[in-house]
Amino acid sequence: MNGELVTALEQLERERGVPKEKLTEAIEAALISAYRRNFGTGQNVRVEVDPRTGAIRVFARRQVVEKVTDPRQEVAVEEARAIDPAYAIGDTVEHEVTPREFGRIAAQTAKQVVLQKIREAERGLIYEEFASREGDIVTGIVHRHEYRNVMVDLGRAEGMLPPSEQIPGEVYRQGDRLKCYVLEVRKTTRGPQIILSRTHPGLLKRLFELEVPEIHDGIVEIKGIAREPGSRSKVAVYTRDPDVDAIGACVGPKGMRVQAIVNELRGEKLDIIRWDVDPEIYVANALSPARAIRVYCDEDTRVARVIVPDFQLSLAIGREGQNARLAAKLTGWKVDIKGETQAQGVSE
Repeated sequence: MNGELVTALEQLERERGVPKEKLTEAIEAALISAYRRNFGTGQNVRVEVDPRTGAIRVFARRQVVEKVTDPRQEVAVEEARAIDPAYAIGDTVEHEVTPREFGRIAAQTAKQVVLQKIREAERGLIYEEFASREGDIVTGIVHRHEYRNVMVDLGRAEGMLPPSEQIPGEVYRQGDRLKCYVLEVRKTTRGPQIILSRTHPGLLKRLFELEVPEIHDGIVEIKGIAREPGSRSKVAVYTRDPDVDAIGACVGPKGMRVQAIVNELRGEKLDIIRWDVDPEIYVANALSPARAIRVYCDEDTRVARVIVPDFQLSLAIGREGQNARLAAKLTGWKVDIKGETQAQGVSE
């Protein structure tokens, strides 16, 4: 067993990065508990594991005193000096008390400690791996439902998609392949807890980075995202390169790039609009697909008054005000939309 123990510790150090010294210390501490539990002694003991051979020895430790009150913990100075004349009061005397049958208990205890350390090392590695991926996309397979949570198999770990991060109306069936945003990674006693999201704007941003090389390479920049998950989103893009069409790059040949993102989001509508440093132009662009005639921005109140053709008033506002709401969220301006006739009546 002893040789096997040394081999196991060395292998664990190589493969899992757990220092052999720390493992040995953990095994020694566990063996002290095992000794006391199995041999019911009140002695103060020390366990020593030889790092070269794996040999395990138990030593009773007693303090040198003038008058002994507890022989399990103390030894008279005369008795100690009979062993070694150099002993003085306050020193510690050790003598080996390794039981003959301790080998089997030691083997079982050492195995449990090693297995526990393997689990801890694996949890640590998984935590580090996914903690470094917070704010990134992962691909997983729907594994099961736990209450209203959707558990997603991510390979080496399992992620949790809570109800608050699920797209309204989206159905998650066992075996479905999903792209999710890593919202948070928490350390728990049972290992890392990976919280996923399908509603976070970061998911949409990362999908564009995956599908559009110009965004990945920094030629086209995403300036803002406003999202109502499962329904509609607006994405503002910009490029400094006059030879690059930022919107065209995102749409892709025959709309393939944007369609891939829409498919991943299971039909969520996407408006890709051109960002502009001029807030009036930016607000007008943000109301796409409606076309604005004029936009007046009041810097003090942060209100943008928009005039649109009468026949496009309902399009500019959108169903239940969604288009105007998303435009306001994207630009940071409160948007007040009026039809051309209505605006003339007000001005008169």
